[in-house]
Amino acid sequence: MTGIVLDPRRTVVFAGDSVTDCGRRTDPDGLGDGYVRILSGELGAQGPKIVNAGISGNRAVDLAARWDTDVLSHDPSLVTIMIGINDTWRRYDEDDPTTPESFEASYRSLLDALSCPVVLIEPFLLPVKDGQDTWREDLDPKLEVVRKLAVEYAAILVPADAELTKQAASVGAATLAGDGVHPSAAGHRALATLWRRYVLDD
Repeated sequence: MTGIVLDPRRTVVFAGDSVTDCGRRTDPDGLGDGYVRILSGELGAQGPKIVNAGISGNRAVDLAARWDTDVLSHDPSLVTIMIGINDTWRRYDEDDPTTPESFEASYRSLLDALSCPVVLIEPFLLPVKDGQDTWREDLDPKLEVVRKLAVEYAAILVPADAELTKQAASVGAATLAGDGVHPSAAGHRALATLWRRYVLDD
């Protein structure tokens, strides 16, 4: 199997939450300083136009609300979605849970609106802080939703949770994400590498 071939005349959109955002809304070129910038640099001047559509704090329902304006308006040839950790986090810090069923409904609305190839990056958790281990009971069902939808919609799945968990066992969770959620520089490099491996190099 060969990976996706990116058309340099077209646009690739990365949509998600703070893991994607990385300050892109105050960045002159709109890329932020995370994995999206790394990939843009690696794809180079001959690559496609890269659009970062991440917004910090977003849940799946928030992404759905701005989908037309922030994603579909770019007429993308490829869309990468990474969403879900805030759907879990808000249960624990604001007592505002998102059920797996609601998460799936919002996610489906994103996918149903697309007519191009799609990449789904798993939301991930690398427990660092006390109590974060318990978040698994909420996140794991949402991960199953993402994996199921990847199969159903013939999307490319980047298994970030599984792969970064393996890496964390070797280098330590805090090396990849100091608070268990937001990637460090090393974490962003790891995410970019995983995207390239699963999207371009298969």
